[in-house]
Amino acid sequence: MKKLLTLFLALGFTFAFVACGNNASTEESAEETTTTEEVVEETTEEEVEVVEEAAEEVEEGAVEEVEETVEEVDSVENAE
Repeated sequence: MKKLLTLFLALGFTFAFVACGNNASTEESAEETTTTEEVVEETTEEEVEVVEEAAEEVEEGAVEEVEETVEEVDSVENAE
């Protein structure tokens, strides 16, 4: 029983060292990280453009609303 337990522990340690000592995937991870960063930057730039366009539309709409309100107030004041 002790020999079997020792064998399982030795196999467990062996698998742990093999799993943690893999340096080949580090190069692949660096390439994937670079690609991911590029995608994130592109997506962020697109989102910034969309937000800026939306802000311009809101600003234009707000200006129109203010102008209409000023006209209404002027017409009410002139009617009095």
